[in-house]
Amino acid sequence: MPASSEAPLDAVALRASDGPSPELNELVDRIGLVDHHTHSVVAGPVDRDAYAFMLDESDRPASARVAGLDTQVGFAVRRWCAPLLGLAPHAPADAFLEARLALAPTDATARFLPTAGFERLLVETGYRGDALFATPELERLTRTPVSTVARLETIAESVAGRGSAAGDFANAVRRSVDAALAAGAVGLKSIVAYRAGLDVDPRRPSDAEVERAAGAWLATLDAGSAPRLADPVLLRFLLWTALDTGRPLQVHTGFGDPDLHLRRSDPLLLTDFIRLSDGRAPILLLHTYPFHREAGYLAQMFEHVYVDVGLAVNYSGAQSPQIIAESLELAPFRKVLFSSDAWGLPDLHLLGSLLFRRGLSRVLGRWVVDGDWSLADAERVVRLVAAENARRVYGLPEGTTTA
Repeated sequence: MPASSEAPLDAVALRASDGPSPELNELVDRIGLVDHHTHSVVAGPVDRDAYAFMLDESDRPASARVAGLDTQVGFAVRRWCAPLLGLAPHAPADAFLEARLALAPTDATARFLPTAGFERLLVETGYRGDALFATPELERLTRTPVSTVARLETIAESVAGRGSAAGDFANAVRRSVDAALAAGAVGLKSIVAYRAGLDVDPRRPSDAEVERAAGAWLATLDAGSAPRLADPVLLRFLLWTALDTGRPLQVHTGFGDPDLHLRRSDPLLLTDFIRLSDGRAPILLLHTYPFHREAGYLAQMFEHVYVDVGLAVNYSGAQSPQIIAESLELAPFRKVLFSSDAWGLPDLHLLGSLLFRRGLSRVLGRWVVDGDWSLADAERVVRLVAAENARRVYGLPEGTTTA
């Protein structure tokens, strides 16, 4: 029988950190992580097909059915989540799924997330929020403080759905962005990579351009249909609206579902926008793979640019230490943050934590035992990447679960 969700194991008990430096492993296992970009958990029942679909980054259910659990992320959940179900690591897929799907979403969340060792979750609320646990419920189940990040495109689509006139659209969006921040959002996020590509014109559009584009877009909307913003002028307007707040701006780059064209999600395409935005607000390049080296270059060149490799860590599984190592080649260590980008399945939140801990312990531990780094320097970088960088950029309070 699965173990009780009221007595979860912790990251130390799971011993994710197995690098060559025992002293560093101890710190990496115990330190609380600030997940600076993640999502909530699906609140409804999950069957085999839905589980495979949410485990797969593709937006095509047929692709997930073909892949099943025969992927790096599928092998990783069997390795790391099986022990929390009373199973041996690497339990066969059928046995794993039987035990896993016997858990209600509340039970799975209450079992997996406290085990992950998070200090705080920064939850982006703009994607399918009606299917997910609301922030207070997620906070209760995970026993972890939760802050929110507001998605710009969702805000604009909400304004359009309320019947805004073209002439008032820009101000209505600005008011809604300000309201989201006043309500507690610690940052803003753009998915311009999905909607138009990162190679959009980097310049701020004029008020007249925004009004014309808004009028054209609003005229196409059918009553009762869900608006979808893809106009490049309006997407640029959202980016500049975010910069005007001075608050951290997250931008999805790199790997994602087929709704984007990967070649147009290279963060280097943002270089001119980054130049124009210098001194206005922190820009956080999310996920970045397979362009994580390019993102590291941007973080080194521009003082307001930060990076993570969150999504890639889960989906590369056993290969993730190499990606973590490559992300630390050029980026200053005060510019690298942890994220999981987990959505829907609490398994992915747990996996994001444990794979990141394992990868960091192996990479930094090897540099320590080879004499390239001191143990003190490695421990300082662990603390920076795990939580301190996120606290500084987002203005978060000091955590209570750090080592």
